[in-house]
Amino acid sequence: MKTKITLILAVCVMTVGFPPKVSAQSAVEIVQKSIDLINGQSSQATITMTITRPKYTRSLEMKTWSSGSDYFMVYIASPAQEKGQVFMKRETDMWNWIPKISRMIKIPPSMMSQSWMGSDFTNDDLVKVNSLAVDYTHSIQGEEVIEGYECYKIELIPTLESAVVWGKVNMWIAKTESFQMKMEYYDEDMELVNLMEASDVKQFGDRKLPAKMVMTPVKKEGQQTMMVTSEQTFNVDIDQGFFSQQNMKKVR
Repeated sequence: MKTKITLILAVCVMTVGFPPKVSAQSAVEIVQKSIDLINGQSSQATITMTITRPKYTRSLEMKTWSSGSDYFMVYIASPAQEKGQVFMKRETDMWNWIPKISRMIKIPPSMMSQSWMGSDFTNDDLVKVNSLAVDYTHSIQGEEVIEGYECYKIELIPTLESAVVWGKVNMWIAKTESFQMKMEYYDEDMELVNLMEASDVKQFGDRKLPAKMVMTPVKKEGQQTMMVTSEQTFNVDIDQGFFSQQNMKKVR
């Protein structure tokens, strides 16, 4: 009788199968870890942005400062016609200081989907980068090797209550290193709009990150924007008081 019961149990296990393996990290934890790696507690960087169009190419030199995920400032150091412009993000608000006309402009929600400095990045990309872990549901779709790094492919679908530009985002995040290697941005009709690809991983302070990031509109031939980080330090002494409209007029 005991042998018979044992055989029945064995057949049941073979029929039902074993429970699925549970991932050590959830999809949202992987996304949040990648954002935390980019931000640090605070950071300071020097970046060159090159905008390529079918008939011209132009470059901008920038200095950036950040504190946590809600405070961010960009100072345009060159070219001469844009030098001195400053952009600041405080939580969900975004401001632009234009020294040539001595004017402070708050960027309204209606302009968040517009191009930032004529690039393929939008104002929303700057403000909402940290909302990727909050305004979307997340699911691991598989694994893929990107630039030699084993990556999770994670699908992000906006929640019903979120106010975001994209209908879907796919992210490829390095499994061990946690940096973002590739992103696909889809519109509300699930048509692919933009492709972001990262490369040239370097050591910046206490962490490794891709130094090069290229954003390409997939339906606009001969158009892309490349950002290259030459210097970046993390956990520098910057308090939230640095991110003020008064300091936008003084920062260099």
